[in-house]
Amino acid sequence: MKNLLSLFCILLSIFSFSQTKVQDTVTRKAKITYNQNRNSVTFKPETPPLIPIAGAPKPSYSYLWEMGDGHYSKESEPKHVYKNKGTYNVRLAVTNNYDNGKPPATRPKIVAVNDISDEVYQDIASIEDQNGLAIQKNADPIPDQQMEVIVSYQNMENYVSDGKLYLFYNEKQFKNNNFELLDFRTYAGETEVKENLVATTNDLENSDSYLASENALATAKKYKITTTDEDLDATLLEAYKTYKKATILEFDGVNPSETRNVFFTYKTTPEMIKDTSATVTMRSVFVPNRSFKNHKVKNLEMEIVTSHDPNKMGSNGSFMNYRLVRFKRVNFKTRFQNNGEGPARMIRLETDIPDMFDKKTFQIEDMYPKCPICPKGEEPTTSCLDTIIKQKQIFFTFKNIYLPGSTQKNVKEKDSTKGFVKYSMKFNRDFHKTKTKSRTAIIFDKNEPIVTNYATTRFLPGISIGVKAGYNYYPDLENSKSYFVGATISPFKSYRFYWQAELINSINKFNLGTTITTGFVTTNNGVRQPTRTTTTLSYSNFNNEIPLLIRYNINNFIGIGAGVQANINASEKQEQYTKIEYLESEKTNAIVLKTDETILSSSKNFTNIKTGLLFDLTIGAARIGPSFGARYVMNFEDNFNYFQLYGIWKF
Repeated sequence: MKNLLSLFCILLSIFSFSQTKVQDTVTRKAKITYNQNRNSVTFKPETPPLIPIAGAPKPSYSYLWEMGDGHYSKESEPKHVYKNKGTYNVRLAVTNNYDNGKPPATRPKIVAVNDISDEVYQDIASIEDQNGLAIQKNADPIPDQQMEVIVSYQNMENYVSDGKLYLFYNEKQFKNNNFELLDFRTYAGETEVKENLVATTNDLENSDSYLASENALATAKKYKITTTDEDLDATLLEAYKTYKKATILEFDGVNPSETRNVFFTYKTTPEMIKDTSATVTMRSVFVPNRSFKNHKVKNLEMEIVTSHDPNKMGSNGSFMNYRLVRFKRVNFKTRFQNNGEGPARMIRLETDIPDMFDKKTFQIEDMYPKCPICPKGEEPTTSCLDTIIKQKQIFFTFKNIYLPGSTQKNVKEKDSTKGFVKYSMKFNRDFHKTKTKSRTAIIFDKNEPIVTNYATTRFLPGISIGVKAGYNYYPDLENSKSYFVGATISPFKSYRFYWQAELINSINKFNLGTTITTGFVTTNNGVRQPTRTTTTLSYSNFNNEIPLLIRYNINNFIGIGAGVQANINASEKQEQYTKIEYLESEKTNAIVLKTDETILSSSKNFTNIKTGLLFDLTIGAARIGPSFGARYVMNFEDNFNYFQLYGIWKF
């Protein structure tokens, strides 16, 4: 018996184990190696093999080296000269492009510099061409992965300055946080400070120039390049209304023309928005001098991705407010990278244009490589961007350019092999609240096209409140009178199918029926006298109805619907009217000698629950505005089927 029990336990354990899904916890790792000659160090990564994606370009790694002294490099094997003796914590972030695996994890490496040579040390590169403020990332965000952000600032004054640096993140338009700050590293004595990040609706002027619920479309200023402003309070209030969190640093003693870098490590949250064409942003505000209000602002735009593919299309038109977008512009951005062994001279982008957009409002916002628009009707001899608008597509063609390839000899900076086109459009005059999808075919010279992901635009459901009033007709009830008023709630300006809930209050009066009976009564002197008794039962009630229906707009003017409803008498009054007529004889036309009348009444609350089906038709402004409707309600209880005629106005 013991042997059988032991065998049963072993079999049960084996079966249980076989039913358990073992999660792959293997993490790819990259290692930092280096060769050092006094204070001159050459770094080299050791990376695991790449995992190609079927049909995609050849996979590759890109790198971000943080040298531990405020410098960084994006070269694969950078050389760096340290200025001073000391111990430096070197970090490496590796991004896998066109690769099926996760980015390799790396451990920081300590480099000790004990001797200084005569080799020339170079200061941090100037960002004067970016107006003294730059913000960049090592990769686009993927849910539940790490990413690095570098904020660079430069003192462009002719005196030593003490100032502030802000980095805002986690936009309020998204329900969940998109980023979690894991760490930030400073190398010039910057210290973190706290400020009140609470802003109310009234903190800003009541102006249409800012709409907190809108996407990046509705920001008051377009930070396409670094801008310089003087109203710091308004800038910060706007940022506080747009973002949930911020890191604020104070710095001292920045020399004229000196550039400094601050490094931030974020982890994208598992709950971050999953829309793989959505655009999320961070915003940096740089205050060169704490004693003055002048400042610089720059946004970092990032597309949500599922893999690190340099050829990608994105849009900031995710989850737009349908009420507010008619006069807004939706931005689209197509990015590309030349992964060839030689330069590209011509790049063609064939981009889909959804029908709901007005192509007459098309305009180019930005591009790289930077070049003018090609002259019409001429064959260009210099670099230019040609645009051809067709019925369902726009063709962008970079002509006579030089975009190096990522595997080209002597190309060390991967960013130089990348380009983009950013453009915007408005919606057509008459457009519906439907999701759009568009993508781009990218052609480098005469190579096969690379097709990007779909960029989507979609709308928030929005809420439409309606009021309705009308008359109920009960064909099976005597002397019925029923009037009602109510409210409806549904998605704003729905296109086809949508749900609608209602709350209706009605006042009803009706007779349930009248009965006439004949009989006899015995008088005091013993005579049998004929009688005729008339009994009428009447009701008046205050009724609450809750219909729930699914509706379908056939077009802008006709809508149909069907659903269920429940109602209950919130208060009900019942009256029984009795009239007894004493007759001279039993003849039909006998004379009435005397009449007695009595009225008995009673009241009840929350009684007589009824349920049923309903069928509905509206004619008028079916999506929004006024319309007239007819409804038939078929109750599961006899004698309470009725027609409803009403007017409704949705807002």
